[in-house]
Amino acid sequence: MPDFLKTTVFDGPNISASDVMIRLLVAAVLGGVVAWIYRHTRKGSEISASFPVTLVLLAILIAMVTQVIGDNVARAFSLVGALSIVRFRTVVRDTQDTAYVIFAVIIGMAVGARDLWVALIGIGVVGLAAYLMMARAKVFSATQPAYLLSVRVGLGHELDKLLGDTLDRHLQDRELMSVSTAKQGVLLDATYETRLLPTGSADELVKALNRIEGVQSVRFQRRDFTED
Repeated sequence: MPDFLKTTVFDGPNISASDVMIRLLVAAVLGGVVAWIYRHTRKGSEISASFPVTLVLLAILIAMVTQVIGDNVARAFSLVGALSIVRFRTVVRDTQDTAYVIFAVIIGMAVGARDLWVALIGIGVVGLAAYLMMARAKVFSATQPAYLLSVRVGLGHELDKLLGDTLDRHLQDRELMSVSTAKQGVLLDATYETRLLPTGSADELVKALNRIEGVQSVRFQRRDFTED
């Protein structure tokens, strides 16, 4: 290789090409483990098709970034300035998804910084915690019967902004099952599968929803009554 290329294009941290390749491959494998844990600790209806792939790519990219920065503070500040130009407008739907994004980022940083034990032990501990929390949530939710909540609102309203706070105060979990229009498109019908909090009351929930401006009607019924 010409000397001028060695002193310009390839003049960076003292890392061999084979080391870079190995670290990125390890980051890809461990990112895949993170994505696997995510898939097996979340409900199928809550998983976006692209999100597990994003977790793998994040681990690889962060491993790359960590190697580029190394111990160079100037590069770190330059990278922050470059990334500030990029604006991300995708909203993470759930706080648990945010935790998995941070999980993938830390795994990538650990691999890039050659702290492989941190990555491996972290995956084990976080994976175990995620499975335990999932099992606990299943046991807890099994004690509460499932209900179908149907709410009709005006078309100009956003469901989460209009109903979210009230639903969170009365329900331990909810899942949006369907959304459709009514009255020639001027109304919106939303149906949720829900479970009340142990201290929750169906009457209080219905009353609270009916008091919201923009809500036209509310229907709350046991889930098993609708299944044949």
